[in-house]
Amino acid sequence: MTGLFVSFEGGEGSGKSTQIGRLADWLSTEWPQIELVRTREPGGTQQSEQIRALLVNGQADKYSARTEALLMVAARTELVSQIIQPALQRGAIVLCDRFRDSTSVYQGLAHDIDQADIDRLHQFAIGDLKPQVTFLLDLPAEAGLARAGQRGAAESRFEEKGLAFHSRVRAGYKKLAADNKDRFVVLDAGQSEADLAAEIRQHITPMINQLLKETAGPGN
Repeated sequence: MTGLFVSFEGGEGSGKSTQIGRLADWLSTEWPQIELVRTREPGGTQQSEQIRALLVNGQADKYSARTEALLMVAARTELVSQIIQPALQRGAIVLCDRFRDSTSVYQGLAHDIDQADIDRLHQFAIGDLKPQVTFLLDLPAEAGLARAGQRGAAESRFEEKGLAFHSRVRAGYKKLAADNKDRFVVLDAGQSEADLAAEIRQHITPMINQLLKETAGPGN
C-alpha cells in the first residue's frame, strides 16, 4: 500500500459525511497533485450499492446481526477489490465513510458477537487491510439520533433500532478505539463543524507530508 487510507467512523448523525466533504475540499486545494478518492460503506461500487439498498431500508429487525455482517463484508469485498486497493496502489488518498470498524461495532460489539468471528470474516474477504488512520467522531447517542432525524426518513433502518442499541454502538466504538490507539483519533463531534474540521486537518497534515516524502523517494 503506497497511498494513504483514511476512514471516518461514528454513530448515526455524528457528521462523518460533512467532515469528509470538508476534508476532501481542503486536500484538493492544498495538494492538487495527489489523487483523491472519496467513497462510502456500504456502497461505492454498483454491486455494493445494491447491497446497501438492502441494508439501510426496511424494518429495523428484518435481518439478524449475523446476516447483516455477511452482507456488509460482501459489499466491502467489492469496494476493496474494485476501488480501494487499486487507488492505494496508485498512491492516492482514500477517504472512506465507514470501513471494517463499523461491522466490528454495529454487528459485533453491539450484539455481543465475538470479535474473532468478525475478524475471520474480514481475513477471508479483505485480508489485513486497515486504514492508516481512523477518525472516530464521538457523540452521545441521543444527540446523534436527533441530528439524524432532521435528515428525513431516507435510509433510516439503522436509526430505527433505537436508543439502547445506539448507546451500545457508542460504547463499542470507545472500546475499539481504546484497543487500537495507534490508529484511532477520537474527536468530539459536538463541537462546531469548523473546529472539528481544523482538528482533522491538524492530525492528517503530517501524514500527507510523509506520503509526499515517500513518493519523492530517497534524496528528495
